[in-house]
Formats: sequence, C-alpha cells, structure tokens
Amino acid sequence: MRQGRRAGSSTLVVHLWVDAGAAPAPAQVGFTVGKAVGNAVTRNRVKRRLRHLTREHLAALEELPGRAALVVRALPAAAEASYDSLGADLARTLSRVSPS
Repeated sequence: MRQGRRAGSSTLVVHLWVDAGAAPAPAQVGFTVGKAVGNAVTRNRVKRRLRHLTREHLAALEELPGRAALVVRALPAAAEASYDSLGADLARTLSRVSPS
C-alpha cells in the first residue's frame, strides 16, 4: 500500500489504492488487526465491527472508476473504542481518501 492515499484517526488508518486504467471490478477490502490491539478475542471483535461498518460504505467504493483496494488497519485504541466511534472514524477517513 505504498501507492494510493492514506488517512488516519485515533483508532484506525485507511489505505485506498485505485487503478483507474483497469477494467471495473468489485472493490477488494482487507483488514489488519495486530497483536498490539489485544488478545485474540479483542482482535476478532474489532475485526467483526470493522467488517460490518465497511459494508455500509461499499456502495461508495463501487462507484470508483476501475479497480480499487482498501485496507483498514486497526490501531490499539480501537480495542477500547465504541461501535459508534469506530463508525465515525471510518466514515471520516474514507471521506478523506476518496477521490473527489
């Protein structure tokens, strides 16, 4: 994810890469939740929350020209964050990385 755009917040970092020259394809989404976030139960809870929240924003990603890859990386503060604050951070970071 060295190319593309990146935006961060206190709980997560979002990387978006768009290949406008490629044929349109569904957006690929990946999640990274490292051991610094917590034990396996905590990491899986954060991953489930992020997966569900990202589904709400997939429609905007499908409108991008070409092929898109999105990586959502959780930071240690995501373990203590509420569902609503994770959703707000995700929406804010996605709005900052999406091409205008």
